[in-house]
Amino acid sequence: MATNETPNASDLWKPFRYFLGSWTGTGRGKPGVSTTTRTYSLTLADQFIEVKSLSTYEPQESNPSGEVHEELGLISYDKGRSRYVLREFHVEGYVNQYVLEPLAPGSQKMIFVTEAIENIPPSWQARTTLEILSRDSFRETFELAGPGKPWSCYINSDLHRAP
Repeated sequence: MATNETPNASDLWKPFRYFLGSWTGTGRGKPGVSTTTRTYSLTLADQFIEVKSLSTYEPQESNPSGEVHEELGLISYDKGRSRYVLREFHVEGYVNQYVLEPLAPGSQKMIFVTEAIENIPPSWQARTTLEILSRDSFRETFELAGPGKPWSCYINSDLHRAP
């Protein structure tokens, strides 16, 4: 997985190659139960990884109509900081800018923590953890922390490589 080392141009995306392709899965959390489709693909002359995600939440008592959540993300490598950056654009107008925390070699978890969030009250934070479970499945945990509050899980999603 990710390390503290600066990657060579030839292996810039090595920590993310596992994720490239199409995924489907289910999620469970505060907004309810969802089905999710996601793709990770190299784009713009392989300078970025584009992440497209669509989650459909079942109707529930607190949201009888259900909900469709769409987001677009771009992962880049910031050479000046020697860090991977994920920028997510959400259908609700939120924009999250995360930085990948350095991880030990061989780690099965990638943890992205926000350094900026647009269109949300100040001092909120978000954290996204991608944990590889097997050759063809991973879990994404999305957490939020309000001002002065601890992390709270908003949703867990289990995704499986699409055939």
